[in-house]
Amino acid sequence: MSVSEEHAVQPTTVSLLPPADPAPLGLAGFATTTFLLSAANAGWMTKATTLAFLGYAFAYGGLGQLLAGMWEFRNRNVFGAAAFSTYGAFWIGLGLWVLLVANPAVAAAKTPAALAVTGTALNHDKAWIVLAFFIVNTYLLVLSTQINMAVFLVFLTLEITELLLWIGGFAGSSGLVKGGGYLGVLTAVVAWYTSAAFISRGMAGKLVLPVGAALVK
Repeated sequence: MSVSEEHAVQPTTVSLLPPADPAPLGLAGFATTTFLLSAANAGWMTKATTLAFLGYAFAYGGLGQLLAGMWEFRNRNVFGAAAFSTYGAFWIGLGLWVLLVANPAVAAAKTPAALAVTGTALNHDKAWIVLAFFIVNTYLLVLSTQINMAVFLVFLTLEITELLLWIGGFAGSSGLVKGGGYLGVLTAVVAWYTSAAFISRGMAGKLVLPVGAALVK
């Protein structure tokens, strides 16, 4: 064997393993940020600023879900990619609205009357935002019937939450908004469970949490 033959570069085969399922991350980010905002809407944060969700709207619910959505594109999971990217962008957009619109508007209201008018306008802003995502969530809800029961329940509870929030925002009904807060907490609990179930299914362990069958097969 010659020297050149001995040092010849041998072809190598690279095995590209499929990436881990990003859905548990996206669901956990969604659940945690939804819980923080919903706790405020439910009136639980009486001794807090009620803005505990804001940083996590950018970092966890926002960036975390957006990354999960991008990884779902890699997995060729069109539903997961659309859903996680949509709600990741929702949280980032809501955070920007609070910083760029809501906070400056409240700071500019110098009198109680002006503050009342500003509060009504901001409630209508939030109602329009939630209504827009309610529309997106409606067709995601319908399509989620083909996945499993756990995912379907996430979108079902979210649908009812958004319904109460946008109607309550337009009507100026604190009761409906508070109800939306309670439903939002329930949505977070369902999403946390689904995240845990998906993690259990991706591990080589004996503990596998059920997610239920698809409604439409």
